[in-house]
Amino acid sequence: MSTQLNVDPRQAASDSTAHRQSLAGARLRRHADYQRAYAAGRKRQSASMSWFLAPQSEPAGPRVGLTAGKVLGKAHERNRIKRRMREVLRRHLDLLPEGCDLILHPRRAVLTAEFAQLDAEVVRILGQAKALAAQFPPAKPVV
Repeated sequence: MSTQLNVDPRQAASDSTAHRQSLAGARLRRHADYQRAYAAGRKRQSASMSWFLAPQSEPAGPRVGLTAGKVLGKAHERNRIKRRMREVLRRHLDLLPEGCDLILHPRRAVLTAEFAQLDAEVVRILGQAKALAAQFPPAKPVV
């Protein structure tokens, strides 16, 4: 015997989107921003990705970038890796270090890793990035 809950689908949809955060405003988009972060940043390694953290020249809020080169596989595999990474990052936007740009370079293992394991690793990386960002000198205010 099964029981059904009387839940209005429109209410359930609005509840799930009310708490949903968007990664759109926190993404690195320009090539110049990536190049500046590579030049000024510090590179770190983790089990399934490497990452760069660089202080922002003009404070614009925390930003994150993803790269997935052809070495990771065919286009559909790279796209799946990026989708998985974006979803994990979207869930933890509040953990991004302020005043810094973070670039993640996933390895092919991200494609087959359990989502919970990937989530835990990204949370650990964001914690390390926040600690590392605290060591950067404070950004100069824009006049």
